[in-house]
Amino acid sequence: MKKIDPNQARQGPKGRPVLLILVVSLILAVLVWGAVEFYGQMHPGSGFMDDAAKPPATAPSQPPPSANGRQ
Repeated sequence: MKKIDPNQARQGPKGRPVLLILVVSLILAVLVWGAVEFYGQMHPGSGFMDDAAKPPATAPSQPPPSANGRQ
């Protein structure tokens, strides 16, 4: 079996390129998160979880047959 130097057997260089991509991605994610938070603060009361939000329109509900005593 042929002996290979561990440095030559590597799949790719480690160090700055991978670290740079990870750091830039993290910074971009934080910036987008901050922008969304800022936008949300500028438009209060327009979210889907607000108390003032109207429930979706539904058809009139009818009680189930078992509520009338018939089955």
